[in-house]
Amino acid sequence: MDFLDEALIIARSGDGGRGCVSFRREKYVPKGGPDGGDGGDGGGIILRATRKHHTLRDYRSRKIFKARNGVPGKGKSKTGKNAEDVFIEVPLGTIVYDSDTNEVIGDLIQDKQEILVIQGGMGGKGNQHFATSTNRTPRFAQPGLPGAEIRLRLSLKFLADIGIIGLPNAGKSTLLSRLTQSNPKIDSYPFTTLVPNLGVIAFDDEKTLTMADVPGLIEGASEGRGLGLHFLKHIERTTLLLHLIDITYSSPHHLIEDFHTLRNEMERYDPSLLQKDQIVLINKVDLHSTGHRDVREVKKALKEIGMEVLPVSALTGEGLEGLKRVLARRFFND
Repeated sequence: MDFLDEALIIARSGDGGRGCVSFRREKYVPKGGPDGGDGGDGGGIILRATRKHHTLRDYRSRKIFKARNGVPGKGKSKTGKNAEDVFIEVPLGTIVYDSDTNEVIGDLIQDKQEILVIQGGMGGKGNQHFATSTNRTPRFAQPGLPGAEIRLRLSLKFLADIGIIGLPNAGKSTLLSRLTQSNPKIDSYPFTTLVPNLGVIAFDDEKTLTMADVPGLIEGASEGRGLGLHFLKHIERTTLLLHLIDITYSSPHHLIEDFHTLRNEMERYDPSLLQKDQIVLINKVDLHSTGHRDVREVKKALKEIGMEVLPVSALTGEGLEGLKRVLARRFFND
């Protein structure tokens, strides 16, 4: 599935239909009064959030959305038909900006939530509205008001409960697949994950959590190195972060340094990210047992700075049931 989390589109509402200039033509009524009907309203542009979409890829090629104009009024006081509104469906978590001013127009975070971006032009009034005691046969009507045009920037930020972060190849995709039964691309080289992946942990029919696997962060991510800058925004709305450490990657000293490096990148991008709840997972203990000296050393160092630490193996499943119990306690007080 192609992933796209930024899109630029142009939206234009429809013009209002013009009012009608018309007069009654009735037998035995030599001076029939005006009976010109009103024009119909132009169609508006409405953005609607939907769970059916998880990316903005539909707007890679389709860039222009235009509503129809209102139908002009007719004689015999017949009002023209209003044009239908145009609905643009976007994923939950889409923020809508005025591209020219960068003003936030709306934030679509609930299923079926709607935002009227621009209203259609109002239909013009027919000449029946302009008859007076001194002008009983007005020969003019209002033109419909024109529609409006706006350039919109759509920016998707995942609405995940949990974000998985860590260095490339730490095992994030494997962890996501084991906990949520999702199928992200997994391989043994850095930057296998080129796009965020989503999955759902089901505790029972009523208790679920959404989890996002964010592509590997590296030093300099907040300045555009690697893939991190583009995807750091997807952890902004998460409630809890799972920081995955590959215990086989380096020495305990360097692992702790890497841990602080990534926290520094998060702080440089958005200081509020460090205020989120975080659990550190020491991964790949199938290769280093939980009693291994390196595991003990890393665990001790992280606990000294107040981190909750759990040893796991995303590959074999070791420790994952314990992790799920911790998550259930954090989110559902179970």
